[in-house]
Amino acid sequence: MTVASILQNKGHDVVSVDRSHKVADVVELLCKHRIGAVLVIEGGAVEGIVSERDIIRGLQDKGSAILDCAVADIMTADLVTVGPDEGLIEALSLITERRIRHLPVVEGGKLCGLVSIGDLVKKRIEIIEYEAASLKDYIQHA
Repeated sequence: MTVASILQNKGHDVVSVDRSHKVADVVELLCKHRIGAVLVIEGGAVEGIVSERDIIRGLQDKGSAILDCAVADIMTADLVTVGPDEGLIEALSLITERRIRHLPVVEGGKLCGLVSIGDLVKKRIEIIEYEAASLKDYIQHA
């Protein structure tokens, strides 16, 4: 099971902003789409990510004034990405080790999509349930 197979079902659409958008715009997008992060894209290249955590840290540092700041002021630029051929378990391990919740999927410098810890865990549970049902069926009919 690869990240690409998750994107096949989830889709490849990604909510994004550019560096000059205001943090208030990101808050609006997060609420509107019921998501936890948006990618920062400039000229077709992924430059960073802004998550709920980044906004909370900004609120702690600058108070409500952060809402008028540019996304570039709070985005996480040290982005962890995976390729579409990355395995499900490897992607889950990376998320756990790096303590992040979103992984942009990039191939040849081009954005393919975005997977979250929720997407990965959901797929892992589906696989486990399928395997358990298959074993139960095998035992019952053996």
